[in-house]
Amino acid sequence: MALVVMKFGGSSLADADKMKLVASRIIAKKNAGNKVVAVVSAPGDTTDELLEMADKITSNPPAREMDVLLATGEMISISLLAMAIDTMDEKSVSLTGPQAGILADINYTRARVKKVNPKKINSLLSKNNIVIVAGFQALNPKGDVTTLGRGGSDLTAVVLAAGLEADSCEIYSDVEGVYTTDPRLVKDAKKLEYISYDEMLEMAGSGAQILQSRSVEVAKKFGVEIHARSTFSENQGTIITSEEKIRRRKMEELFVSGITFDKNQVKFTIIDLPDIPGVAAKIFSSLAKIGINVDMIIQSAAVNKKNDISFTVSRKETKKTQIELDKIASEFKASQVVCDEHVAKISVVGIGMKSNAGVAGKMFEILHKKGINIEMISTSEIKISCIVDEMDMAKAVEELHKGFGLSKKK
Repeated sequence: MALVVMKFGGSSLADADKMKLVASRIIAKKNAGNKVVAVVSAPGDTTDELLEMADKITSNPPAREMDVLLATGEMISISLLAMAIDTMDEKSVSLTGPQAGILADINYTRARVKKVNPKKINSLLSKNNIVIVAGFQALNPKGDVTTLGRGGSDLTAVVLAAGLEADSCEIYSDVEGVYTTDPRLVKDAKKLEYISYDEMLEMAGSGAQILQSRSVEVAKKFGVEIHARSTFSENQGTIITSEEKIRRRKMEELFVSGITFDKNQVKFTIIDLPDIPGVAAKIFSSLAKIGINVDMIIQSAAVNKKNDISFTVSRKETKKTQIELDKIASEFKASQVVCDEHVAKISVVGIGMKSNAGVAGKMFEILHKKGINIEMISTSEIKISCIVDEMDMAKAVEELHKGFGLSKKK
């Protein structure tokens, strides 16, 4: 009898009818001869609503209390889903993350899972129960509930699949899998049958909102193969697996896998910084201390012993970044800090870049022919990213998607 971990996102649990549909899918999986552990997110927009409520009370909530608050969203889902399964004459037990044996480090709001104790889940499965686990939460060494960062239910599913040595890890959402780009933007985007862990990591980090990046990192580390698929369709989704397995299956498709975009980017430029050792270290260590992740960075060549440094951050970090940079600019007597909120990041991702030269040149040529100016560039072994004006984003994605032959075959 196979053990399957099934994770359902908030859009799949947004109302009573969807809860019942999820319950029927879980029961169908069990009736097919499987033991089932279901991991669930908070229903619909519950997490956003809780964050909004907290923001009306304080702009600086204690991290511990924020975790206590946010953990309630998933607890709504586990109890309602257990009720739905009960109405269909199946046995189920709902568990919080701590009850499920998910143990994390001391950090609040973005804890890292340290261990999974599978004893309780295995005991319940042995008694023919469907086990429903609240995603996104764990127990820290102080005995407090803590949360795993936005999208943390994906991580819960993967760590449980690894800890329980599950035969399958299926992550359900309102899309049918991973596409060559967002099909809402490019109508002829096609669903990928397979994608490697590394490609999925790059796509997740470049704007594709399919899986939490940390969940993919853990899946790669422990060899957990993920099947990303739709709650509302029986169609095959996308298998996220090792590069070696993909090479054996789909050698002819190893060039560019997808085009991603991220319009939640802001570009900061500090102008006329002194060209002396330690300036960059001061800037980026100061931002790190207040929890701001910097993405792309460029530094101009020095002129008259001064230079400019530009970098991008998430749009939600704009205010915090501006305040910190104003302090740094004053300390180093820089002339000004410029914030450009009208930018977007576009990326070309594919493991085929390792063995195929000319991807960057082709990308830049496609953008050049359409009159799209590139403001910043960054690269990795399997990704090239550019910052462009937000007004050019849709056109850039469409042209790159077409130019790299990713459209559906007519």
